[in-house]
This record gives sequence, structure tokens and C-alpha cells, in this order.
Amino acid sequence: MKKYLLEVSNLRTHFYTEAGVVKALDGITVNAEEKQIIGLVGESGSGKSVTAQSVLRIIPKPGRIITGSIKYEGEDLLRKSETEMRKIRGSKMAIVFQDPTTSLNPLYTVGKQLTDVLQVHKHLTKQEATQISENLLEKAGIPEPEKRLKAYPHELSGGMKQRIAIARALACKPKLLFADEPTTNLDVTIQAQVLELLKQLQKEDGMTMIMITHDMGIVADMTDRVTVLYAGKVMEEADTRTLFTEPSHPYTEALLKAVPTIARTKALGIIPGNIPNLINPPTGCVYHPRCTYAKEICKKQDPQWEQVTADHYVACHRWKELKLQGES
Repeated sequence: MKKYLLEVSNLRTHFYTEAGVVKALDGITVNAEEKQIIGLVGESGSGKSVTAQSVLRIIPKPGRIITGSIKYEGEDLLRKSETEMRKIRGSKMAIVFQDPTTSLNPLYTVGKQLTDVLQVHKHLTKQEATQISENLLEKAGIPEPEKRLKAYPHELSGGMKQRIAIARALACKPKLLFADEPTTNLDVTIQAQVLELLKQLQKEDGMTMIMITHDMGIVADMTDRVTVLYAGKVMEEADTRTLFTEPSHPYTEALLKAVPTIARTKALGIIPGNIPNLINPPTGCVYHPRCTYAKEICKKQDPQWEQVTADHYVACHRWKELKLQGES
């Protein structure tokens, strides 16, 4: 039996708005083994970021976890007090957000933002924390780290700010790191550098990383396993190679068709329509209004979670009869 660092089971997170209850997560299950890189993939609004926020217990109001369990190293995080969670966040698990401009405080120097984390969680002196902060910046590929510690975020480039955000997240050597679209606001060259840095640091520190993205190219390059989310539900889960070469869910196939490749001679595929309104999601399979393979049963019954092979799972009524197209 596999031993998981993180076990998220049947998690439901809802947002209570004036328009109605938004079912952002509607019974998702995600597991992460130690030292693996897990991809959470899906369009905007699928529930990827809310999953990370739920695990870290930083859901913005009016959001609330309704049911489910979140176990980290066997301990149920939903039973932890806020004081206990503050000790866990930053030390045992951390997150890198997509926009370092908003995640870094503009009023404080880089040095203060790094040393504060170390002093709070590691109880170090300011001198010890400053030395470790310099080492972290150097490890993150930032030149003249001593000088950068005295700088304010607005004095640095976007790529450098994201490297600092990564350094801060890894300051206390967490065992679990969420990378939430960490390259969205960076140009292509810097994107590649930041992804390579994350991969390198994950390997060096033996972390478990959950890479949140809508980019299947990043998923192919970075991850060991992939969980495909759509409208707050899990559509498919498999190791990365299997998911790309032998997808079992029509939504996975549609995501793969939308990936540009150098060798592609035909037009990119598109997924018609939009993510449904999660206040009143469709009956049956939530993907059926956009699915080219949908039949009557798809409109009426919610598909069950089924095992395709030993380590491959899907929620689709028709997966056994469909021959879906993968990518090499």
C-alpha cells in the first residue's frame, strides 16, 4: 500500500455569495507521494488554486470547507487550530503564488521578508537568519545576494522577484511546496529559468511539489503524475506518460489537442463553450455540455470513479468504448 505525504479526500469547498453557493470544489481527491511532482491541471475556474488554499487553510472569505479530509503526514489538518496551522505553513508546507508583485510586501526589504520567516519558524538570531537568506538567494540564482537583501521588491525585475518568492517559500525546507502558476506573468525565457530552478531545488531538497497550471507543456516537462480538474471535480488521474499517450477522459484529450507543437501541421483544437456556472452546475457529468462524445446517460448520471489500469483512474461513463487520441 502506498504511503502518501498528502491525502486530500472527498473535499468540498464552497463560497457563499449573494448570487448563491459556488461549489468551487465538489468532492475532489488528490494524493501526493513523497518526492514526487504532481500536476494539477485544468482551465481557469477548475478549482486548482482553491485546492491549494484549502490544504493550507487560507481560503478567502466567503469560502468555507464543507466536508472531506486533508491529511498531511497522517495528521488531519482540518482538526488543527489556526495557531497550529501558522506553525505548519512556511515550515512544513509552503506556496509560491503566480504574481510575486502581490505576494511580496512592497513596504519591507527583501532581507526582512526572508529573515522574518526564518526567525519565526527556526528561532534564529537576526545574524544567523541574514546569512541563511544570503545563501538562499545565491541558491536561487540571484547575483549579489547581499545587495539584493537591502532592496525593495519594486526595485527588482519580475523574474528576480519570483526567484525571491521561491527562496522565501523554501527558507525553512518544507516537505510540500505548492507552485501556483509560478510563471504566468513572466516572459518565455524567464519562465524556462524559473521552472528549471524549481525542478532543481525540488530534486536537491527531496520535496514533494504540486504544480498548478493550465499549461500541458509544463505538465509534460515537470511532473510525475497528473490530476485533471474540471468545474471542481476530478476527471482523470494517471502518471504523466500514460495521461499523455493514453488519455481516458474526453476533457483530457481536448486539453492535449490544444497544446501547440513544432511538428503539428493541423490547427489547434479548441474546447467549445466555457466552464459552467458553479452555482448551478450541469446535471450528470459536469463536462457533458462541452463534450463531443456525450450521450443521454452523461446528462443524467454523475460518472463514478473507475480504475483503468493499476495506477490510472477516470470518471467517465464511456471510457471503455472510446478510443481517444493522445500525444507523444
